[in-house]
Order: sequence, then structure tokens, then C-alpha cells
Amino acid sequence: MAKSVWLVTGGLGFIGSNFIRIVLRERPDVRIVNFDAITYAGNPANLADIEHDARYRFVKGDIADAKAVADVLSESGADAIINFAAETHVDRSILDAEAFLRTDVLGTHVLLEAARKHRIERFLQVSTDEVYGHVEHGASTEASPLAPRSPYAASKAGGDMQVLAYATTFDLPVLLTRGSNTYGPYQHPEKLIPLFVTNLIDDEPVPLYGDGLQVRDWLHVEDHARGILTVLETGSFGEVYNLGGGNGRTNLEITQTLVERCGRNFHTHVKHVEDRLGHDRRYSLDSSKARALGWKPLHAFEVGLPETVDWYKNNEAWWRPTKDGKFADYYRAQYAGRSVL
Repeated sequence: MAKSVWLVTGGLGFIGSNFIRIVLRERPDVRIVNFDAITYAGNPANLADIEHDARYRFVKGDIADAKAVADVLSESGADAIINFAAETHVDRSILDAEAFLRTDVLGTHVLLEAARKHRIERFLQVSTDEVYGHVEHGASTEASPLAPRSPYAASKAGGDMQVLAYATTFDLPVLLTRGSNTYGPYQHPEKLIPLFVTNLIDDEPVPLYGDGLQVRDWLHVEDHARGILTVLETGSFGEVYNLGGGNGRTNLEITQTLVERCGRNFHTHVKHVEDRLGHDRRYSLDSSKARALGWKPLHAFEVGLPETVDWYKNNEAWWRPTKDGKFADYYRAQYAGRSVL
């Protein structure tokens, strides 16, 4: 894929910005066009360090806007699309699912149609382990049935099914990744780890859902980005690849570690609150298919998590603006009425 132009959608977000940074550093023959609508989770500060790179260009736009997508593809001459653009937070999807349907379903459809018309050489859809739903035992493989249980997971599953349908119907050269819970620098503080860390830095309590025994498999964002890059460059068209960290932990365990790392007291700073509606109890991914391509996570969780806490401690200028204004309104709507258990 030498001398390529890659259109990265949602590149100002958490995983997308980390992906772009890695590509620009390690793929000198690739130019990146970052197409992002700049929603609350799309932060220009995420890529402030590379915004003047000659191989990088930013274009503001919405993936659900067919004309804007067609224009950026025509202007850029992109030969690959990597779609990170999505509404991703389960809690927000419970409060209001419409935006998730527009971006994750309609937006994916618009991109697929544009990819077909512009004869894109590779289209990679970034998805999530949540499409498999609750996994009581073992681990989800790529052949496991989809059983989404939240509006967010259902919207992502809808996008996935469209991608695979375009591979069958139109022979579109698609690839699809499903990643586990991701952590690391530049993650918006609506998500568990950055929310808890930033609250604890400010000596504020953290809202732990239910008994905290929900199990998630954690993957460092750089490992996730490298997994996507591996699949993009060496994966087989029409195939799905799971990207799991192999670090299953309960939310309670994660919370205990964060409290300790931030020097706070568990009993005074942790509030067990009413659980999320329809909260999946456990996720787990079998990533042997992606590992067969040569990918494997490189960040040990016991090292990566403390390093992530320290990153938020050392980068208050990045995260404090993300917790102002509309986020404060969302936080109140999400947690103010939640009963403490």
C-alpha cells in the first residue's frame, strides 16, 4: 500500500487520533486526510502536535452527508477508507439513540456507497465487541452470533451488517475489526477510566454501577490502533477480526486500582449507584484470527493502566476543557437522579 492516501473518518476521536499518529510516524509513504465532524468527542487538541505535518490534512465533515463525503474522496484521491467515525457511549445511547442511528447506520451506508462509486481499494470498518452482547462463558469468535443489547451496540451491529452485505452484493473490498474496551491517552472523560481518574484528581466521588462485577477486556489504544493497521494491510477482504486485550477485569477491580493510584480512599470516594439499564455482564474476545496475521498487544495492563493515570495527571490542560459546559449538563442528567446503593 505504498504511496497511498488514506481517508480516516472520525480521526479527531480517541482511537482514530492515535491511529493517525502511528501511521504518520511509521508509514512514510502514506498521506492522511482526516474527515471529522468535530462533535463533543472529536477534539482538535488530540492532533495538535501533527496538524502542520505535510502528509496530514484535516477536512471538517459529517459521514452522513453524502455530498461532503463524495467531495472529499474526489479531492483527496483516497484509495482507502478507515471508518472510526461513530457515536460510541452506551449511556448516551440510552438517553437519546437517534444520533447513534444517524452516524453508525446511515453514516456507514453513505461511506459504503461512496466507496463503491469511487472504487476504493480497501474499506475498513472499526467496530466493537459489544455487538456480541453478554458472553456468559468462553470468548466470542468472529463466527459468534450478533446479540446487541443496547442502542449503541445495535447501531454498530447495523453498520457491521451493511459492511458485510456490500462485500457480498457489490464485491466491495471490506475489512472489519471488533475491538475490546480501549484505554489510554486522549480518551474523552465520559468513559470509565478517564472519568474516574479526573474525578479522583479533583477529589470528587466516582459512580460505580451496581456491584461493579461487570467484566470487561481491556486493550491499550496503541495496541488497538496497531491491530487495525495490521488488518488494513494484511487482512483478507470480507473478513472480520477480533482485537482483544486479554485483560479481563471487573469494574470493581479497575476502580480499586484507580483509587489507589490517585491516592484516594475507596470508602469515601466510591459510590455504588443504580446500574445501567440492560447492562451487559461480561465481554470476552477470541483474537486468534488477528494474531495469525502477526498482531499481538504489546502493552502489559499492569503497566499501561498506571501510565494512563499518570498521563491524565500530567495533562490537565487537555482534559479540563472537555469537562466544561455541555459535559457538565450531561453528567448531571446521567448521575444526579441515580440512587446510591
